[in-house]
Amino acid sequence: MKRFIGLSLALASVILAVPTSAQQVPPRATAFATAPDIPYESVPNFLTIPPNLYLGEGIGVARNSKGHIFIFTRSGDTRLFEFDQNGKFLREIGQGLYGFEMAHGVRVDSQDNIWTVDEGTNMVVKFSPEGRVLMTMGRRPEAVEGVEPTPGVAPGGGEPYRFNRPTDVTWDPAGNIFVSDGYFNSRVAKYKNGRFVKSIGVRGTEPYQFNTPHSITADATGNIYVADRNNRRIQVFDSNLVLRAIYDNVGAPWAVCISPGPHQYLFSSNSNPDNNNSLLAAVAGEIYKMELDGTVIGKFGKPGKQLGEFSTVHAIDCRNPDELIVVEITAWRAQKIRLKAITPSSTK
Repeated sequence: MKRFIGLSLALASVILAVPTSAQQVPPRATAFATAPDIPYESVPNFLTIPPNLYLGEGIGVARNSKGHIFIFTRSGDTRLFEFDQNGKFLREIGQGLYGFEMAHGVRVDSQDNIWTVDEGTNMVVKFSPEGRVLMTMGRRPEAVEGVEPTPGVAPGGGEPYRFNRPTDVTWDPAGNIFVSDGYFNSRVAKYKNGRFVKSIGVRGTEPYQFNTPHSITADATGNIYVADRNNRRIQVFDSNLVLRAIYDNVGAPWAVCISPGPHQYLFSSNSNPDNNNSLLAAVAGEIYKMELDGTVIGKFGKPGKQLGEFSTVHAIDCRNPDELIVVEITAWRAQKIRLKAITPSSTK
């Protein structure tokens, strides 16, 4: 009897040790089988980092009009680094800032202002190109009030000026600000000059609902593309947040980016979860290049930690659609990816 009980407990411990995600493996992205493979290369050691300075988790990346690279990273502290167009380290911005606790996104607008999104402080911060704070949105919870209980999913659209683990920010050509907010509020909020206009979304699976809006971007006509990650789809809205389309064929979009120029492209990463579970990695890891209407042009990348492989791509910069910068969580790095033309021999 004692042997039976011991064996039962051992089996129970093994069962409990199996992660839930391993028991709920999603299918391959439906576009995977038919999307042509895009040849690419990763540039080795493209960043020059000073001694004793390191990247932690690669959380956000963006480039300005000069080609300077901004990387938002989580290490011992949340830190924002600037590199020149050749990858040489220039400076750190906002060291010790009250709005930095747990980085989630960085973007650069058309005037080269730098915007950070921090899910730990529930704040969006706008910096000038020189690195001075110009505007803050949201509010960090006050430590003097003690540890806040872990919140549940917001039943409504959330408060106008209070975020709850926001994830990303973008703008339309008129200068309206759109924040994906985020892990608990499950909404997209629109602002004009920092003043609340409207928001859409609650937790759910229907159109206009979200399950972790994880990344957000906009095209030249003002359409807003929301990476509805856990619903495995991209929802597309006009600048008034009226739904225009849903793309559900490219897996779980961890990061979305739209290139500038007369012919814009949409990039979306179907990434590994943070734990790099092997069963889930087998059905993820690639990045899709798409037309704005959702047509898939091709795919590139596979899961892994070697050069040219991807380990949870959390953000993409596509200011140059043929030369992307991606940052990864579990590999603690950034990669410069050069895309090559698709040839007949590389199509399926």
